[in-house]
Amino acid sequence: MNQFTPCQGKTTCRDDGVRCLTCGRSFDEIVRLREALDQLASLALDYDYANTADYSAYIARKLDKMIAHRRQATSPQTE
Repeated sequence: MNQFTPCQGKTTCRDDGVRCLTCGRSFDEIVRLREALDQLASLALDYDYANTADYSAYIARKLDKMIAHRRQATSPQTE
């Protein structure tokens, strides 16, 4: 299993044409995450949520549970 390394900011990003040399993530991974975050932000703006901190906390809580559930569902069952 890999460890996620957060971006250190666009001004510190350096690349070798394939990945960021600062955080080590591939450009594909960076682009996919940015697109997912853009969709979540657009949803909040489309519905004009005033309580964005609650929205963000809900997303984080649900996402963590969803990942754990999917990992459990795909892991080999031992008896």
